[in-house]
Amino acid sequence: MTSRKLSRTFVGATALTALVLSGCAATISQEGLEQRTSVAIGRQVGAFTIANKSEETGGRINYTAKTTDGVTYQCYMYSATGFQKAMSFGQTPNSDAICTPMVGKGAAPAPAAASCNALNKAAGKC
Repeated sequence: MTSRKLSRTFVGATALTALVLSGCAATISQEGLEQRTSVAIGRQVGAFTIANKSEETGGRINYTAKTTDGVTYQCYMYSATGFQKAMSFGQTPNSDAICTPMVGKGAAPAPAAASCNALNKAAGKC
């Protein structure tokens, strides 16, 4: 095989690998991630920062949300990968964010008295 043919084969294989790997990445924008986090933690966009963002295979995104007043949440959500979007003609939605307040310094504040319903009263939470 000539070096020219070998070079074309390598470039083609590299392009195919890049295409496959890019299909595994989550497709949600930073704005979409912030909007979903805002709903999950009950804070306005801009009242928190997102850090330590990492992606797993299958579109799961793990991250930390920290509010301006120091409350920290561990969050995750699922975002459709490029491959999933292509195979479903763009009809695969992103999930809502799931966030858990971290215990200790910077823990989430206690629920407001307005959320004192019959279940919370029975549990002694208000």
